Amino acid sequence: MSAPPPTGPTGPSEPPAPNTTAAPPSGLRWNAWNLLLILPLLMLVTPWFNHDGPRFIGIPFFYWFQFLFVPVGVLCVGIVHVMTRREPVRTDRQDQLSVDQLDEGEQR
Repeated sequence: MSAPPPTGPTGPSEPPAPNTTAAPPSGLRWNAWNLLLILPLLMLVTPWFNHDGPRFIGIPFFYWFQFLFVPVGVLCVGIVHVMTRREPVRTDRQDQLSVDQLDEGEQR
């Protein structure tokens, strides 16, 4: 004997649509704009800028170059966000979660 389908606050939940593709789609997505996020990571290669000169208003190159990468990183993340925000995460089916299902409410 099989168990009845689970019910939610709005009625019985629908079973997920069968996947006909070979590999299941993931929440990850690829876009060429994501390559721009590599630029801020170059700041982690410290041997490239681990020296004293040239100084900028008395600050050694090592420090002001790191400070320079803060707005560069923010700019890169902002550009990638603006250029990719309209792309859906899943394109094979609609998102079946409602706001009420995502909200933990009093269950916490």
